[in-house]
Amino acid sequence: MTTDIMTIREVAEYLKIAEKTAYRLAAEGELPGFKVGGSWRFQRNEIDKWIKAKQGKVDE
Repeated sequence: MTTDIMTIREVAEYLKIAEKTAYRLAAEGELPGFKVGGSWRFQRNEIDKWIKAKQGKVDE
């Protein structure tokens, strides 16, 4: 299993949203992420699961 970690900028680019939107979603607990020393980090596989859940296609 890969643990590809992304920054807020990378996750915003990945989702094609503004960084401000990514910050808001993360702060509200909507976007799965965690803070390291005050900076947001995201696991790519968790973001992919989040996308699938938003599409209603989670197979777990």
